[in-house]
Amino acid sequence: MSENTDELDRIDRRILSALAKDARLSMAALADRVGLSKTPVTVRVKRLESEGYIQGYHAALDAGKLGLAQVAFVQVTLERTTADALDAFNAAVRAAPEIAECHMIAGGYDYLLKIRTRDVAAYRRALTDLVAHLPHVAQTSTFMAMEVVKDGAAVGVTP
Repeated sequence: MSENTDELDRIDRRILSALAKDARLSMAALADRVGLSKTPVTVRVKRLESEGYIQGYHAALDAGKLGLAQVAFVQVTLERTTADALDAFNAAVRAAPEIAECHMIAGGYDYLLKIRTRDVAAYRRALTDLVAHLPHVAQTSTFMAMEVVKDGAAVGVTP
């Protein structure tokens, strides 16, 4: 994927913005929103997919209704940050469905995890049974979310 978004024109940005808001738009509805006909919009969407700007289409699920209302953010410091240690940690995190997100951080700790559980007791079990046993973990610090103000993976695209 090209990392230079300057390659995107105004129409590409409008397409991405519309799909980020509603990925279920038909090509006809998308074409209407961006002011083109269906065929050129379809060609552009296929190109945006093949170039990696569009990585997939997802349903926005209600975590509370699914029994995953408790959100915890966990700062993780590793005992060492060699390539092997990072690779082992990353692989273990990818295999753990309880971990919703994992970001490598530059700063006072190495990773920030977002973990969703049913409640605080379930988080406590996840901490002792999962997080504490991730490879090379030296220290963790947990922050419990009290309220979700905004949640979602949609990237804002300025048309």
